[in-house]
Amino acid sequence: MSQIDLRKIDVIAPNFKKRYSGVTSTVIRLVPLQAREIGICAATPDLPPEVPQVKPSALWSMSRNGPSGARVWHARRNNEMVAGLALKYLLGKKLKLLFTSAAQRRHTGFTRWLIRRMDAVIATSAKSASYLERAATVIRHGIDCDLFQPVADRAALRRALDLPEDGILVGCFGRIRHQKGNDLFVKAMIEACRANPQARGLMMGRATADNAEFLQGLKDEVAAAGLSDRILFRDEVPVEDVPRHFQALDLYVAPQRWEGFGLTPLEAMACGAPAVATRVGAFEELVVPGETGTLCDIEDLDKITADMIDLMSDPDRLRRMSAAAHDHVQRNFRLEGEAAAILAVYRQLLSA
Repeated sequence: MSQIDLRKIDVIAPNFKKRYSGVTSTVIRLVPLQAREIGICAATPDLPPEVPQVKPSALWSMSRNGPSGARVWHARRNNEMVAGLALKYLLGKKLKLLFTSAAQRRHTGFTRWLIRRMDAVIATSAKSASYLERAATVIRHGIDCDLFQPVADRAALRRALDLPEDGILVGCFGRIRHQKGNDLFVKAMIEACRANPQARGLMMGRATADNAEFLQGLKDEVAAAGLSDRILFRDEVPVEDVPRHFQALDLYVAPQRWEGFGLTPLEAMACGAPAVATRVGAFEELVVPGETGTLCDIEDLDKITADMIDLMSDPDRLRRMSAAAHDHVQRNFRLEGEAAAILAVYRQLLSA
C-alpha cells in the first residue's frame, strides 16, 4: 500500500466496518476509479492494496484544509457521519459532509438528525430518495462491465468451476439468511426441477453462525426432494471468482424480502443471465419486465416459480432476454457512470 499524503487529498471516503459488506464493495470499486480524476482515499482499517487508503487514526492529525480548501467527507454509514461531524466541529477540520443513503425505509430519529447536518445527500435509487426528508441526488450503483460480461464458452467455464455442463443453470447468490429469500429460491427450484429435467440450481454464499441452521434446513429440504445432485450449495467464493460464477448462469433469481439496493441482478444481467426479482431494493429500477427479466411481489412464491419455469421452457425467449439484459446494463449501469456522477457532486461541494 503506497503512502498517502493527506495534504493532497480532496475527498475522504471512510469505511470503518471490518467485515465485508455491500458498502465495502462500493468503496473498493469506486475509489480507485475516482482516484484517476481527483485526490481521494478511503479511511479504513484494511482494504485491498489497490484502494488508496489511510488508517482512521491518521485523520485526527491531518491538516485543517485540503488542496481546494475544504475536503469532502463521504459517509455511507451512521458512524461515519458521526466521525465527520466530530472532525469538523470538535477538531476544526474544514469538511463538506456528504452522505449516501440506500435505505428502503424511514430512518430512525438519530439518523434523520445526522442527515440534516450533511451538506449534501446522495440516494442510490428513487425509492431510497422517497424516504428522505430533504432533497437528494439519485445516483444508482454501476458495475464493472469489463469483469461482468458474457463468456464465449459457458460449458468450458462450468467444467472449470466444477458445475454441471449440461442443462439450464439457475443461480441465487449472496448472504444466506431469511431476508434474502433463500428458502423461496429452494422451493421454487424444487418445482422447476420437477417441471423441467434440464433445470439445475446453484445457491452460493456465506451463512453466519446464527444462520447455519437455516442453511442446513434448506439442504435437508433439497435432499428430501431427491434433488441434491441438481440443486447445489456452494460457500462464498473469493471476490475475484464471483464474476465467473455469474458467467456460468443461464438465469438468476433474486427472491429477497428486503434489500438496500441489490447489485446481484445487475451483475447477472451483465453476464447475460436474465433476472427474476422481487420488488425490493432498487430491483424495480434495474429490471425491465419482459425484456431483461421479470418482477414479482415479495413472498409471491407462485409467481417466482412460474416465471422460472416459463423462462426455462422457452430457450429462444431466454436467449433474447439474455442479450437484452447484457445490453441494458452496458447502456445504463456502468461503474464509470456512477463514478462520474459522484465526482460531479464532489466538485460541486468543493467549489461551493
